[in-house]
Amino acid sequence: QVKLVESGGGLVQAGGSLRLSCAASGRTFSSYAMGWFRQAPGKEREFVTAISWSGDNTYYADSVKGRFTISRDNAKNTLYLQMNSLKPEDTAVYYCAAGLTLYGGSWYSERTYTYWGQGTQVTVSS
Repeated sequence: QVKLVESGGGLVQAGGSLRLSCAASGRTFSSYAMGWFRQAPGKEREFVTAISWSGDNTYYADSVKGRFTISRDNAKNTLYLQMNSLKPEDTAVYYCAAGLTLYGGSWYSERTYTYWGQGTQVTVSS
């Protein structure tokens, strides 16, 4: 089992930056594919980005490509999300998630991810 705890959310002006962290418990962090999802008020949770077990491969939603960067430090059991050029539409609760295998081969599906953090609020003001 993996416990995930996000941090780093907050209030930022449009055009600003934030860095989210996700601390994972357990000794097998490097065995998990990791992802970030977000849920805005009144909307369904959506895929943001994912990273492979070694960190060699990354995947992004079109809406964040070029602005967000996912990374991981397996030695520190920590996942990161660097968010630059933030927009008001990025306002949401951000969740990190972990999964051992890909559901249907998809990095983007919520079903790939078994463990979820409690979320951290990101608010971007215009």
